[in-house]
Amino acid sequence: MQKNLKIVTIGGGSSYTPELVEGFIKRYAELPIKELWLVDVESGKQKQDIIFDLCQRMIERAGVPITLYKTLDRREALIDADFVTTQFRVGQLKARELDESIPLSHGYLGQETNGAGGLFKGLRTIPVIFDIIKDVEKLCPKAWIINFTNPAGMVTEAVFRHTRFKNFIGVCNVPVGMKMFIRDVLKVRPQEALSIDLFGLNHLVFIKDVYVNGQSRFTELLDGVASGRLSANSVKNIFDLPFSEGLIRSLNLLPCSYLLYYFKQKEMLAIEMGEFYKGGARATVVQKVEKQLFDLYKKPDLDVKPAELELRGGAYYSDAACDVISAIYNDKQTEHYVNFPHRGHIDNIPADWAVEMTCSIGRNGAKPHPRLKHFDEKTLGLIYTIKGFEIATSEAALSGKFNDVLLALNLSPLILSDKDAEKLARDMLLAHQHLLPNFTQAVAALKEQDTHE
Repeated sequence: MQKNLKIVTIGGGSSYTPELVEGFIKRYAELPIKELWLVDVESGKQKQDIIFDLCQRMIERAGVPITLYKTLDRREALIDADFVTTQFRVGQLKARELDESIPLSHGYLGQETNGAGGLFKGLRTIPVIFDIIKDVEKLCPKAWIINFTNPAGMVTEAVFRHTRFKNFIGVCNVPVGMKMFIRDVLKVRPQEALSIDLFGLNHLVFIKDVYVNGQSRFTELLDGVASGRLSANSVKNIFDLPFSEGLIRSLNLLPCSYLLYYFKQKEMLAIEMGEFYKGGARATVVQKVEKQLFDLYKKPDLDVKPAELELRGGAYYSDAACDVISAIYNDKQTEHYVNFPHRGHIDNIPADWAVEMTCSIGRNGAKPHPRLKHFDEKTLGLIYTIKGFEIATSEAALSGKFNDVLLALNLSPLILSDKDAEKLARDMLLAHQHLLPNFTQAVAALKEQDTHE
């Protein structure tokens, strides 16, 4: 077995990093990490310093021989790395605030992975992921990249569609939360085997069956959710509205919380507009939570991950990433729910799509679960629509063309008018221009238009 693992975390100043480090400490016996590097950018240096000090205290308390490093030089960190985790936000939370508030100001849902907000987060993120891949190919070509930067599905699609890099897996906390919910409501004991048939796209997944010790328990789970006795919302950053009983029973599937944006678009928009006019979008809340977290992290006597971290919407991302890394390193062939290319395994969608579904993970990465060969026909219309949006966004991120942004925006089912799409694309492109170097010419053309109007 390989020893002296080196892991690099890009976005090391993230508030989630203590959870990641806690995960590595818990798994030290199976993941013998020698070096852990925290990488960030100049604007994130202050947070990186606070996180580094806290994580150093956590490692010292645990008594594990992990050497922690911090740097603003990504290439220095990547030399001979075994695993690279990516958890960054281009433009930080101020950019997210624009992703949410600009669409809401036009009367549209503002959300960081769907619609106009998700599109522009993808436009900012995909080129940076590609730059990281280029560095990895030069400095640690055998390393695996475990990505939990959103929009994870869109990013994974872009990587496998536009690069030749294969050692890439997208991780999301939504399936993890769904699994924890199922364990709780079915009272599954730790020694019992739980297997979940989950399929779809990132933030667009459905559960079609649940097995405990090989026996299906799906009917009682579905009845509980459909009747309203059980709330299946496992995500902190989405309002907890129940799906209608008719929808759940007619689908005969358990949808993830993000499907509220499609099945309850009117209600979700009304709630978000109310929150927006009362004082801001979700990003405003998250910034307050982050400030409280970093005030806690600064305390010199804190040497564990604080429970308050779970108030952030992405709790358990990091734990899921640790499990994936361990499965690859130890060739575990264990069950996970991640984003990866199915390569023709699913018989009723295109073979080149990246999907999010149940898989087994080992030394060679993710393999689709043999029980899942077919996506439920009832879901295919929505899945095809969102995949078209993801593909168009990845094309726009590379081309830097305004019309490609327009196409992607018009393909989103959350945008209801082509005229509104033009206004949204224009406003958001100008608002984010300093973070979108690929769009320099497009921005210049928009400004030129302004001078002639």
